[in-house]
Parts: sequence; structure tokens; C-alpha cells
Amino acid sequence: MAKIRDSWGTRLGIIMAVAGSAIGLGNFLRFPAKAASNGGGAFMIPYFISLFLLGIPLMWIEWTLGRYGGGFEHGTAPGIFHSVWKKNRFIKYFGVIGIFGPLVIFIYYIYIESWTLAYSFFALLGKYAQLNDQAAMKGFLTSFQGLGNNQYFNGLGTAYVFFLVTFILNIAVIYHGIKGGIEKLCKWAMPLLFIFALVLLVRVFTLGSPDAAKPAWNAFGGLGFLWNPDFSALKSAKVWLEAAGQIFFTLSVGIGVILTYASYLAKGDDIVLSGLTASATNEFAEVILGASIIIPAAFAFFGPVDIQSIARSGVFNLGFVTMPLVLNKLPLAALFGFCWFGLLFLAGITSSVSLAQPAVAFLEDEFNINRKRAVAIFGSTAFILCQPVIFFLGRGVLDEMDFWGGTFFLVIFATIEVILFAWVFGMEKAWDEIHKGADMRVPKIYKFIIKYITPLFLFSILGVWLWQEWLPIILMRNIPAENRLFILMTRIGLIALFMILGLLVKIAWDRRKEQAQGAG
Repeated sequence: MAKIRDSWGTRLGIIMAVAGSAIGLGNFLRFPAKAASNGGGAFMIPYFISLFLLGIPLMWIEWTLGRYGGGFEHGTAPGIFHSVWKKNRFIKYFGVIGIFGPLVIFIYYIYIESWTLAYSFFALLGKYAQLNDQAAMKGFLTSFQGLGNNQYFNGLGTAYVFFLVTFILNIAVIYHGIKGGIEKLCKWAMPLLFIFALVLLVRVFTLGSPDAAKPAWNAFGGLGFLWNPDFSALKSAKVWLEAAGQIFFTLSVGIGVILTYASYLAKGDDIVLSGLTASATNEFAEVILGASIIIPAAFAFFGPVDIQSIARSGVFNLGFVTMPLVLNKLPLAALFGFCWFGLLFLAGITSSVSLAQPAVAFLEDEFNINRKRAVAIFGSTAFILCQPVIFFLGRGVLDEMDFWGGTFFLVIFATIEVILFAWVFGMEKAWDEIHKGADMRVPKIYKFIIKYITPLFLFSILGVWLWQEWLPIILMRNIPAENRLFILMTRIGLIALFMILGLLVKIAWDRRKEQAQGAG
């Protein structure tokens, strides 16, 4: 008897889940830092070009391929790719990236997510309330991470406890499935996230100038710093690459998550409007809310000179060093600190559960095992794989995983998707598939964009990256000598993980073939 696949309960549920997958730490930390350090308002020009020529087309491609593959009871890229191109026996192995990428991101993302949960409690307890400069707050963070010895924490114990709690919460949500776990979480987490964000937004823009002698130091001045364009930045290929990379990161395209989520849709479910609504929700969170909290708040307290170095200091320093310092200076600092880190935790957990789903769906669909067992296999494997990130954080393991899982393979996977969709599946057939059950029509210009512009854009990104970055990265030229062994071992581990997933795909297809022959 065939196993009945899980499904979404409502259209709102799938929209909230996909928006939750997309709205993550990058919206509130990565985006303002990238925009402020790459030409301010000028960054938004390549950003919106990338959104309309790259992000939105890939979003519709993934929703369409996912729903199509779900009709063949495939919820992950290997099966979905095979459904599209049955004559090619190798295409399913390219789909391994759609399981590998989310799993690698999950391994390190969940640890960062646990920091936000920890800091939510630290804010309420006033644990960092007495710290009043960047050095002290940075020392607090590094000792919490186990990277430094000082008076705040004794080793990794506290961080590890919060990691365990965060990991268990994620597994509990995933265990309860699509409708009972992920959809239910996102339906209450997303509205609460927006409430926290709006509370912080209102507070930031009612600050005025904290220093009466410097009236220009206010939140509106921070918006000016963020949005005033430095058009000379447009000459830099790096700015265009950063903008395109942010679109990948923010919309969760090129990962494989949307493919899996869309596979639980029925054939007649609208994907045009639902996909656009989920993307618009994410863009509101990023461009309106994400850009209007941390940089304007930091500008008001630190001014136009220090804000430059703050914007370039990295997303961890922005979120865990600069923002707590700002909030410490306000009345009700504990409450606003809890709102800030609570917002980040909700953004994190709605993303991390989505990253786990492709691997779980692969075990369910291709090996025909129940969800309880699939989650147990995933949970035990992921828990073991998380340990190097935790214990070798200072050795660059997290950054290495982020590059391969969260950057390089996103572009590779997206390129494969668009070629498969527009050129193998065929643009006419694809166009019909997009509009099944649709309440609105996709503008016809996107036929041309999806077939020609999006793949050209992706090949350009890959070409420039290979020309500028490939050799130094492979040769580890920018990695300190004392970390190179750890990075090498990380790369060997990632290759081994990819090969194991490829082997599992082969085993699954061999089993399917044997079952088909037995039935015949």
C-alpha cells in the first residue's frame, strides 16, 4: 500500500512557511551590513536588478518544479530532476546538491541560531547590561563561544546547553511534519517576528538624537548613510556579485528548500501568486524592516565615522556586539534586547526547520520509511555533524561550510535548475505548468527572462567568480597556516558527505528498479 504524503493545511500556511524559510538572520544582519559597506543606496540598484532577473524567476522555477515533482511522489531534487528528464540517468546525481546544500547550512546555522536564544535570556537577566563598549561586548561574545577566557563564561558549557535546547526544538517541530509542525510553527512565529520588528522600528525612530551636541546623529541620519548612493561602487564587480549573492541568500533560492516545500502542493494549487506573496513578504522584512533597525540605531549612537567600521565589522559583531550596546543605552533595555534577539531566534528557527526538510523528505520518499524513523536518522546524523562547527569555530570551520554550502553550490544548483526548466523541460511546457491553477498570469517578458537572461546572469556570476577567486580559495592562500589542516579536513568531510548522499541516491533508484521489475 502506497504511503500517503504529507500536505499543507492552507494557502496561508505554505506562504508563511516559505516566507519563514526565506526570512532569516540574513534579513536583519547580513543585508544592512552588505548594503552599507557596498555603496549604500547604489547597492540597491544591482540588488533590485538581481531580484527581478534572478530571484523572482528562480522562485517561480522552484515552485513549479517542486509541485511537478510532487505529482510523482518526489519531494527532493534528485527525484524532481529525474521526473523532468527521465531519459538522462545522471541528472538525479546533480540533484544531490539540493540535499547536500541545506544539510550543510543546517549544520552551522543551528549553532548560530542557538546564540540568539541564549542572548534572549541574557537580555532579560541583564547579563550584559553593565557592558558599555565594543571591546567588553566582544569579549562577552567570544567567551560565550569558547574562544576566549575571561570573567563572563567558563568554557563552552553555556553555549552548548543552548545549542542542545535549540537542536531539540528544531527536531520536535520537524518530527510533527509539514502541517502539524512546520506550518503550525510559522503561522504563529511569523506574526510574532513582525511584531518584535515593528516594536524595535518604532523605538529606533523615536530616539531623536541621543547627544544634544550632535543633532545630526539620529536614526534618519542613519537611513541617509544607508541609502545615499555612492555610484562609483557600481564599477566594482564585487558589488554586483554581493548583490546577487544577497538575493540568493534572502529568497532561499538555489538551496532546494522551496522545491521540497512546493512538492507538498496539489496540482491545482496556485504557485504564481503564492510564490510572489512569499517573496514580497521576505522583501518587506529585509528592505523595509531589516534596513531600518540596526544601522540607523547604530548611527544615532556612534555617528558617521564609527558607523563605517561597524558596518564592515561583520554580521556577528553587528548583531551580538553593536546592537546590544545600543539597546543598553535605552530605557527598558532588557525588554528591547529580548525583542531583538527574540526576533532573530524566530527568524532563525523558521529557516532551520526548512533546511532540515529536504533530507527528511528524501528518506521518506525514496526509501519509503515513516517520518518518525526519518527524523531520527536525520537528527542523529546532523547532531554528530554539528560538533566540528561548535568545537572548531575559531579554526574557520563555520566559514568554510558557509562558503561551500551557502554560497558556491547555491549558484551551481540554480544554474542547473534554470537550464533543466527552460531548455530540457521546455519553455512552452514550463509556461503552461506555471499557470496551472493560477489566479494571475506571469508577465510574458518573463518567458524571455527565464530562458535567456537568468541563465546568462548565472553563467556570468560563475565566470567572474572562477576568474577572480577560484585558485586562491582552492590553494587556501587567505587561510592562516595554523587553520589549514582544519579547513582541509572540513573539505574532505564535505566531499565524503556529498559522496554518501550520491550513493544513497543510487541505492534508492536501484531499489525502485528492482521493485518495478518484481511488479512486472
